Amino acid sequence: MNRFQRILTVLLVTILGVGCDQATKAIAKQYLAPAALLSFAGDTFRLQYAENSGAFLSLGASLPEPWRHLVFTVLVGIFLLGLLGYLLISRSLPPAAIICLSLVFAGGISNLIDRIAYDGRVIDFLNLGIGPLRTGIFNLADMAITFGALFLVFQSFRQKETVERIESP
Repeated sequence: MNRFQRILTVLLVTILGVGCDQATKAIAKQYLAPAALLSFAGDTFRLQYAENSGAFLSLGASLPEPWRHLVFTVLVGIFLLGLLGYLLISRSLPPAAIICLSLVFAGGISNLIDRIAYDGRVIDFLNLGIGPLRTGIFNLADMAITFGALFLVFQSFRQKETVERIESP
């Protein structure tokens, strides 16, 4: 993938990821009451508005506000700038890795936008589960980050397996 294609891929994934996430969050903020719960498909899928001041599953939500700001806004912002630089400069990344890391970047940027706009909180509204086994409440940005990271790990195992097959007689 040449430099122009890489930049275009990162830009498109980021615009689509941030756009879809921010649009769904705006809809959730406007139409889901904070205490309401909408259940679908036999309670497998729930829409439930929440504002999360922590990370995944509210990790870090109990930290003092200055620490939360430092960790979830400042340090995440620095990490995302570094990730963007790596995506745009690295010539050794295969196309699948560029897409995966772009998904992580897009999800991170969208959640960072929330933290800046909503005083350190991120809007969450999705919940999945069967019976008492449920996920935490999350959003599309979280899905992009998770999918990008998991697929990147999956791809690295596939590449390692391919290299091992090529190297062994």
